[in-house]
Amino acid sequence: MDWDKLRVFHAVAEAGSFTHAGETLNLSQSAVSRQISALEESLGVPLFHRHARGLILTEQGELLHRTARDVFAKLSMTEAMLTESREHPKGPLRVTTTVAFGSTWLTPRINEFMSIYPDIQLTLLIDDNELDLAMREADIAIRMNTPRQPDLIQRHLMSIRFHLYASQSYLKKKGTPKTLAELDSHDLITYPPDVRAPIPNVNWIMEMGDPSPNRKPILQVNSVYAIYRAVESGLGIGALPDFLVDSFSKDVTRVLPDVDGPKVDAYFVYAEELRHSKRIAVFRDFLVKKVAETPF
Repeated sequence: MDWDKLRVFHAVAEAGSFTHAGETLNLSQSAVSRQISALEESLGVPLFHRHARGLILTEQGELLHRTARDVFAKLSMTEAMLTESREHPKGPLRVTTTVAFGSTWLTPRINEFMSIYPDIQLTLLIDDNELDLAMREADIAIRMNTPRQPDLIQRHLMSIRFHLYASQSYLKKKGTPKTLAELDSHDLITYPPDVRAPIPNVNWIMEMGDPSPNRKPILQVNSVYAIYRAVESGLGIGALPDFLVDSFSKDVTRVLPDVDGPKVDAYFVYAEELRHSKRIAVFRDFLVKKVAETPF
């Protein structure tokens, strides 16, 4: 497959028109059109449906576009890795983590990182679903479970403790539980059991002690951060990571303080091919330093 024609195809697929692609490539509309026609002829399949409002990829065009997009993304990252200075790391860096951790612990510390490394173009992808590092959906992941893919490098970053929390307004209304058995008569906020959670054993509040059939959640929500907000609003008792509560409301307090939830280990994860990236190294070292300063 001719590389120049593939480059033109990628530009057209991204832009949605010959004209806009030509502006990006500094080529005339007719030159772009000729390259696409030649590529379609060499492959023996149409890549675009042409109509008055623009271009739409055919099924074959969609397949080629997905492959070309992955190729150009990897080339862009490789170019950045080859050109970045050892003393002054620069270039794009995409980091993904959970909504709760990313919103409350990580994001407030990014200002300091960017002041130290202003030439790094950082993107935070806050998502409770795991993005695929092997497919370059992100460069780095901070995950609350052990990665399953064998081709990923992982470093233990921190251990996070969970406890039971409720708002002062809820405790004034419903009373403070003194034993685990008393949870059976309280309003509990949990994660839906049929939805994959970003942390293991997320619903330990339903299993502690000797629960009766009466121990049922008043609300199930598929976000640890949303569980916190529901707890903060006075809706009920929830199992929350300590860092989340420490970062926000003073109205939320620990209940059954002698009851410890499971310890959750967080990992700094990235693809093997990025092992020598200076941007990965400086971001990792920055996080290790910030973790050491935080009393988890």
